[in-house]
Amino acid sequence: MDMIGIHLRDAIEKGGCPVCRLIEEFEESEIGTILYEHVNDPSLREEFKKSLGLCPYHAWKLLSIAYSNPLYGGLGVAIIYEHMLRTYIEGTQRGETPQESECYLCRLAQEKESLTIDSLADRMAELLPVYEKSEGIFCKRHYEMLQERLGKSSPEVSRELEEIHMRKLNELKKLLNDFIEKFDYRSQESPSDEEALAVRRSIEALKGRPLAINMLKPKKKAGRFPLRGVSFGRRD
Repeated sequence: MDMIGIHLRDAIEKGGCPVCRLIEEFEESEIGTILYEHVNDPSLREEFKKSLGLCPYHAWKLLSIAYSNPLYGGLGVAIIYEHMLRTYIEGTQRGETPQESECYLCRLAQEKESLTIDSLADRMAELLPVYEKSEGIFCKRHYEMLQERLGKSSPEVSRELEEIHMRKLNELKKLLNDFIEKFDYRSQESPSDEEALAVRRSIEALKGRPLAINMLKPKKKAGRFPLRGVSFGRRD
């Protein structure tokens, strides 16, 4: 297994939707890079101006990460949003209504999502045993994106993945039912930790992790916006 495959395997073994997990980790890393290195980067500032900063989800995530790490603090966010606020005020005073285009981080996340799905599809045959043994479950969005890709390139792997995935969903459904039944007044048992966790896992299996990208319509092909430091790609 190559290095990308090892990275994907590790994400699968951690549980939950591995694609959501990798996007979440990527976003946090990008935000850290912005706050630590690129607050005053002119080219990045121009990207921010196109959407008056970031979308609501990423703007609040930027602030949360900034204040959760003493290395960053609120200065970087203040510098960025002073510029955005000034841009908005000056445009309004000129009688213009500033238009907001796609969020910079949303574009990066969509590119990351597409690259991750492609990388998984290229290696799914050898990752199937890992997925089967893990507690990970692809969310509906990323399972469907992966199956669309596999259906064209590896129909047999697609069928095997479907069998494993549906078995996992049914096992999760049983845990959820067991959790519910433990609240019956006749029950002598309390829900186990695994049964209690099934509530969260069921939401993630259907809706994915709480990410902005899970509120967007999937793109079949990502745009050409470059990703810094991302090596996911097709395997030769």
